[in-house]
Order: sequence, then structure tokens, then C-alpha cells
Amino acid sequence: MKVTRIAYSQGLNAGKFELLAEQARRLGRVRGEVWQRYGSVNGAGLSDRQIRDTWMADGTAELFGVLANAWKETVRDAVADIAANRASAKAVVRKAIHQRTLDQAERKRMYTALKRDAWTEDPFLSRQMRKQWKRGRNRTHNQIVVRSDQYRTFTLAEKGDVWLAVPGLQRRQLVRIPLNTTVAPSGTLRLILRAGRVEVHYQIDASVMKSSAHPAGDREIGVDKGYTEVLTDSDGQHHGTGLGVLLTCESDYRKTKNARRAKIRSVAEKAREAGDHAKADRIVRNNLGTIKRDRRSSRWQQTVRATTFRAVHAVVDKAALIAAEDLTRTFTARNKRGRNVNRRLAAWTKGVTAEALASVSERRGSALTLVNAAYTSQVAPCCGVFGRRSGERLHCTRCGVVWQADHAAAINVLHRVGDPDITPHTPYQRVKSIVQQRTDRRPDQTADPGLQPIDGERNIQLKINLDQ
Repeated sequence: MKVTRIAYSQGLNAGKFELLAEQARRLGRVRGEVWQRYGSVNGAGLSDRQIRDTWMADGTAELFGVLANAWKETVRDAVADIAANRASAKAVVRKAIHQRTLDQAERKRMYTALKRDAWTEDPFLSRQMRKQWKRGRNRTHNQIVVRSDQYRTFTLAEKGDVWLAVPGLQRRQLVRIPLNTTVAPSGTLRLILRAGRVEVHYQIDASVMKSSAHPAGDREIGVDKGYTEVLTDSDGQHHGTGLGVLLTCESDYRKTKNARRAKIRSVAEKAREAGDHAKADRIVRNNLGTIKRDRRSSRWQQTVRATTFRAVHAVVDKAALIAAEDLTRTFTARNKRGRNVNRRLAAWTKGVTAEALASVSERRGSALTLVNAAYTSQVAPCCGVFGRRSGERLHCTRCGVVWQADHAAAINVLHRVGDPDITPHTPYQRVKSIVQQRTDRRPDQTADPGLQPIDGERNIQLKINLDQ
């Protein structure tokens, strides 16, 4: 398994950064050309090598103004992005194939054609792919992909920090970048230019990481995502309790800051309309920059990732099997909590949580099982009935026990592992019907004493109120 590491430049002068920025802008045009020509049906079945050979033969490559290795790696990277975009559309088309026919042979034929990118020859597959696969466009103009044999690293004896020398725009012209690390990057590098700083992204083997040497636990644990905390496990323990404060504070800060920037931008626009272009340019140059904003956002994202990964490590410390819901799915439900709450929830980083669960569990040898989480936070684990939800409290309508909703959800998620009736793809309407049927069949069931809330308390401490 590979994991990504990032090294940052330090003390990079403006001249070197501008050389790299100009190279990234030219390579951005190469990406745009790939997406424009091959980001739709015309690119189905084509490899980056075929595109490269075509451009070298018809003279297109001579117009790029960058070294051959630079634009070839960019073409390879852009084609990989297009393939990933196409694969997401194929996942939807597979469901359409499953619904269209019950003939196993016909299904296999269409699945095979879809996998081999031969779907253009089948009218049904072609129609479905055109419907689901929308043409993309390139918006990346700040990245440089450097092959492993095209750069070198060295260390200055007096400091010990690593320097990275990458090709520039001319042959035998190297741009030397001082890094803030003593560990030399390896493999293919991705240089991302942001706010006057260079980020060097590279991959390493997860087995060499210190955390990979720590064994996982030996229990089965269910987890439920949260806002004020990263995860709540089936033992009732909250992990990553500082997440809600991070999300709320940053969201409120951005609201205030963007409102002030909007007023300043309005002044600049009115000045430009009045013909005072000098004043408008001064405002844009001195008051509407993005360097500090981007740096703050980067620091905040790193803090959120660190909090999330620490929480997941704490769960894996005691879990050989982790049951969780699929956090990579897109949730379309609309809530009515108000603009402030919706704005704060929009910054909810469930994608980072999904990445952490998959990455940490695989590195440390814990099994991650994704289950259907429909109605898990509305069913009381003690009696298996639909409870009455009041904020973060879940009242069992049969025995009267009061649960913390996330704790109850984590227990129910764990119970869904291996459930023959409720699979990960069971519609939520069917899940509700199954839960209700099971409740009706056991009208006299009493509470299980082994599933009482922590310390047997009926009253629980509420989470941070999002409306504050």
C-alpha cells in the first residue's frame, strides 16, 4: 500500500518560483488540450502513448514550449484523470445494465464491453455512457509532474535539509528548491504551486511508517460519524472531540472575512466603473489577495486531517473489525436547520474520515466493513424499536432508556454486519419496513441489560449546540 507525503519549500526566492509558475501554466495548457480533444467519446480506448505519438507526428508537441519529458508526463497524468472520470460513469451504467436484463449472458457481454471500452459499438451502452459521462474541462494550471529519473536531491552539510533540483523550461536548466525536510522525496513527484510556495507530493510504502508497526486490537467495533467529534464507537467513546470546534470556528471566520472582502470588492468595482482604474487596481493588489487566505486554509486542513487520523488510530487500537457506513456516497437530503448550521455542515470533512478509515485500517491490519446505515440513529439498540429523537437524545419508546444518538447508531451499525436482510445497497424504504416488521414480531421483548447506556445513566450530556 502507498501513502502520500508532502514536503514544502522554504526560503524559495521569487525568481525560481516564477520559473516554475510559468512552466506550470504551459503544462496547464497541455492538460486543457488533452481534456478538450480526448475528454469525451473520442478518448475512449486511447492510451497516453497513442496520444503522445500522434502529437509528435503532427507537430502539436512543438507548440507547447516545454521539455518533452514534462509534457509527456502531463499527458499521462491527464489521461489517468479522464479514465477515473470515465470509471465513475461506468459504475452508474453497471446498475442500468443490471436493471435492463435478467439474462446472465447478456449482462456479461455488456459488462465486458464496458470494461474494455468497447461500449461505443453498443447502442444501449453508448446512450447510457453519453448520459452519465459529461465532458470535463481542465482547471489545473499550477502542477508539474516530474518523473523519478528527471530530478536529483542533495543535502547541504551545514544545515542537513534536503534540496530538490528539477528541470526548468530549457535543457540542462535546473531549478533548485530548498525543502523543509531532511527526508529526500522519491519516485514520481507532483509539484503544486500555491501562495508562493511549492508543495512536493510523493508516495512511500506504508510498511515503512511507524504507525504500521503497531498492531490493531482484537475486538469488533461499530463507529458512527459525527460533527462535534470525528467518530463515536459502539462502546460509547468519542474520538476526535475537537473536530466540531475546528469546523465551526473556521466556518464563522470565513463568513465574516468574505463579507468584508465583498464590501471591498464592491468599492473596487464601482471605482472601475467610474473610470478610476488605478484605485481599482490598488484595491485588488493590496486588499484582495489570496496568499494569506490560502495559507490559513492549508493549515486548517492539515489540523483537521491530523485530528481525524488520530481519532481513527484510537479506534483501530482496539478493533480487529470496524463496521462503518460508506462515507464516500453523496447525500442529497436537504435539512431545515437554518443558514448558519447548513454553512457549518458544508465544511464537514466526511471524505477525510472515509480516507482515514480505509488507509489506517489497511496499514494496521484491521478489517473495514461497510454497512447500510439507514435509520441506525433512530433505532434504540436495547429493544430494536424506533425511538423518539430529541436533539442528541434517543428515547426508547418501549423501555424508556435514553441513549446518546451517535452511541446508539454505532451499536446498530455493528449489528448490521452480516445482516442477511439489510445489505449495503438495500433502499432505505425497505430498511424501515424490515426494522418495523422485526419489531412487530417481538412485541413483548424487554431491554437487554448488556446494551444499557454507559453507567446506566438515563440522562446524557448533549453535544455542542450548533446554533450557538
